[in-house]
Amino acid sequence: MDHQNPELESRRSGSFGRLSAVSSSRRCSLSTSFSLPRHADDAIESESVSEVGDIGDRALHSNRVSASGRSHFSLENFAENGAVVPVLDDNLLQPYSDASFHVAPDLENLSPLSIDAMVQNEEKKIDEKEVPWLLEYTTCLLSLAVFGILGILVRYGLQNLFGPDVIGATSDRSYMYPDLPSNMVGSFLMGWFGVVFKPDIMKVSDQLSIGLSTGFLGSLTTFSGWNQKMLDLSVNGEWVFAVLGVVIGLFLVAYSIIFGIETAKGLKWLLQKRSNSRPLCPCFGDSTSHKYSCLTTFMVMLLLVLALLWSVFGALEKREFDSGSSEAQLFLACMVGPLGVWIRWYLARLNGRGLGRDAALKWMPFGTLAANVSAACVMAALATLKKAVRSKECNTVASGVQLGLLGCLSTVSTFVAEFHAMRESKHPWRAYAYAAITIVVSFTLGTLIYSVPVWVRGYD
Repeated sequence: MDHQNPELESRRSGSFGRLSAVSSSRRCSLSTSFSLPRHADDAIESESVSEVGDIGDRALHSNRVSASGRSHFSLENFAENGAVVPVLDDNLLQPYSDASFHVAPDLENLSPLSIDAMVQNEEKKIDEKEVPWLLEYTTCLLSLAVFGILGILVRYGLQNLFGPDVIGATSDRSYMYPDLPSNMVGSFLMGWFGVVFKPDIMKVSDQLSIGLSTGFLGSLTTFSGWNQKMLDLSVNGEWVFAVLGVVIGLFLVAYSIIFGIETAKGLKWLLQKRSNSRPLCPCFGDSTSHKYSCLTTFMVMLLLVLALLWSVFGALEKREFDSGSSEAQLFLACMVGPLGVWIRWYLARLNGRGLGRDAALKWMPFGTLAANVSAACVMAALATLKKAVRSKECNTVASGVQLGLLGCLSTVSTFVAEFHAMRESKHPWRAYAYAAITIVVSFTLGTLIYSVPVWVRGYD
């Protein structure tokens, strides 16, 4: 001990000091939460299941320097264990500091090389957080817009593919509603890109991950379109089909995400076995300058793509608008769709926050609920407007807004991810309560906005 190298001892001391500065932001697994009071454990789980689908721009804030002291949902643990496993900050556990938590490795037993590697890793994390927040936020908005437009195009294509003119599996007059295939495909892919592979995608780029899960999958699926088709069935007296459409639709999307998770877990296992369990490496580099340049390049690319898409769809819309065709509705939908994605992403910040100062009902994803219910109400209002006005121009504009803005504002992929997480939690009844509240409130308000005027006015 007395003959220890002073330089080595200095390096160890410096390393310990720097690690102490960042150790307060290190997280510990809920596997140690046996020492937490029951009510605290329930509060943590309630918040986590509410945030599993999307937390909006809070996802960017959580990656920056300031520690929020809040729990977040561990998608990696969820994908591996099929259970809700939140990850906690030390600040959240401060009231229970008398408990024994293992939040940091035993530094005394580590070699100097191991300590330096840990310090470099922490410094790299802090260094990466110095990328301008505005750049990250702008890139996120552009990613949401581009992937949102892609989601609209795929949803429109699936509607036509499975519709009466091609395969004939769906119909406006059946409980197999036109948006069912896209809702199932989006829920399946949510199990891939929104649950199992999301941690790997986030290592590449947070903006890419948000664009895929919130932008593409959120826009590929639509709750407002689903609700409106059930209203159309009920207004024509086909109540049995309307009920079947709700029950079968929920059943199919719920099992689509389960199938997606299971197949993705199998594929991930094969990929890890083949690559000797080597993790996916970030492409945005280890330094702030390299990440800044990569993020700037990505932002410029997205900006150019979005400008090109809007220019093309704007020109096509100008040419096709007077025809009142479905293509004219699609082109308009692609122009207004990004606004719906942006609003939904902003509302998602309400997930996991609860109500009031006491943050009651944290398990309820109020952001997703607000997006789906509001989109369903506006969708019903525009459907009523189309029946009242009955003009080609009104039908084109209203249908374009329904397909684009409202289709992107509402989502089934996030909804079913939250539903599935609640089913896997300690309180599975919350999943059915959440689904019932979303569906009943949307359908009831839609009936008042759409069905009642149709019945009273006698619209065809």
